[in-house]
Amino acid sequence: SYAKNYFAVHFKIDYRDANGEIRDYYPDFFVKVSDKEIYIVETKGREDLDDPLKIERLRLWCADVNKNQKDFKYHCLYVRQEEYEKYSPRSFVELAKNFRHPIKSKDKF
Repeated sequence: SYAKNYFAVHFKIDYRDANGEIRDYYPDFFVKVSDKEIYIVETKGREDLDDPLKIERLRLWCADVNKNQKDFKYHCLYVRQEEYEKYSPRSFVELAKNFRHPIKSKDKF
């Protein structure tokens, strides 16, 4: 199952933006692949300076939550439009396999 995250759902993560200010980040989707496994998905067309910071913060959030509880396993999934079009995944399994690789904020975007 999946759901679109929006302001009424109010799932947000705070992060420090490129100017050093604390901002709220609302990831795009939640995908529940089993009773205990959830992907938090961010999709992106054109990237800005804050995007690597948001994704790094989401990855840290998932790691922290996974370390402090065992009820669910959370994964960060970052899908760039150009790569999505290049690989054209046919299923969520393919999407997760191709896009779940770690992305560090030092990477070039």
